Amino acid sequence: MVRPMPDAATLNAASERRALIALNVLGGLSVLGSYVLAFALSPEIRSGLWGGVPEGLRPLYTVNMFAAAAGYFPFTFALVLSPGPGPVLTRAGIRSWVVAACYAAVLMPSALWLPLTALHQMDPGPFLWVAIRAVLFAVAIGASGLVWLCLRLAREQGGASWLAFGGTLPFWLQTAILDALVWPAYYGG
Repeated sequence: MVRPMPDAATLNAASERRALIALNVLGGLSVLGSYVLAFALSPEIRSGLWGGVPEGLRPLYTVNMFAAAAGYFPFTFALVLSPGPGPVLTRAGIRSWVVAACYAAVLMPSALWLPLTALHQMDPGPFLWVAIRAVLFAVAIGASGLVWLCLRLAREQGGASWLAFGGTLPFWLQTAILDALVWPAYYGG
């Protein structure tokens, strides 16, 4: 049986999907690698990462970190991995470059946070503190974009897409509120 040749739109959607998968894999490995590297080179930084975050808030962080990590999977499946995400995103008015920009804004700065924080603990200074705040705000902006994209997708497609939107909420709470606003207020510069 001879299969018909895919049209240009199908080839383009497949190429965009591969690029988004590569971005998530490389970005995710960069984030995990930055944690391994920072802890391997400076294991003593662990105790200082909380800064002045009160003991009473730490369980919220811990629980929400797991919820945020678990939430990453349904929204990434919906935006990147689901069968035929190209046509679904197109119907929702979502361009793949916007999805890629949001993921890049989350993943690339996330890979810088812990190394910058470790350097700041070893030799505090205003430049490092500004750099830490900048990466945290970049992640918050990217996470906000992912919330917006998943809301658009859920409103267009409905059904299981609402699960993807729900997954963005603890992720957004972690990155845009707890990490970008609460942690720096207690950690100090």
